[in-house]
Amino acid sequence: MATRMIRPALPGDAAAIAAIYAPEVLGGTATFEIDAPDATEIARRMARVAAAGWPWLVHEDAGAIGGFAYASQFRDRPAYAHSCETSVYIAPALQRRGAGRALMAALVTSAADAGFRQMIAVIGDSGNAASIGLHRACGFAEVGRLTDVGHKFGRWLDVVYMQRGIGA
Repeated sequence: MATRMIRPALPGDAAAIAAIYAPEVLGGTATFEIDAPDATEIARRMARVAAAGWPWLVHEDAGAIGGFAYASQFRDRPAYAHSCETSVYIAPALQRRGAGRALMAALVTSAADAGFRQMIAVIGDSGNAASIGLHRACGFAEVGRLTDVGHKFGRWLDVVYMQRGIGA
């Protein structure tokens, strides 16, 4: 029987996280990054999130990392200290199998425990129905769109903003 769990990411997870993220960077529009970060860069990003006391989680299935999610302060200015931006990525083999919802549910709890009160999803590509649907199913509502603000793969892309309140 396979063991599935959501747990805090560990430094040793950086290579698996980079492997999940790279195809999205190189072939997708969910992120506007152009060059896929390697495991060293992912580890640096994870350390920054951990040092701030913010959550970075992984979905582990039978010992393999199948997805990750993290929350970081929405903007750097002090007034944003209680608002976070979410990121969630799932390996293709686990998409539409509940891993995203499980990660997002755990992220909501962990983000509230970290002191955040508002979660904001900045979804690259308004055509990203899977991400929009996941966030909607997890209690987020669309609060705005920016049109033609990203350019990737020879086309202009919109950004969808979704938000939900958490915590007290």
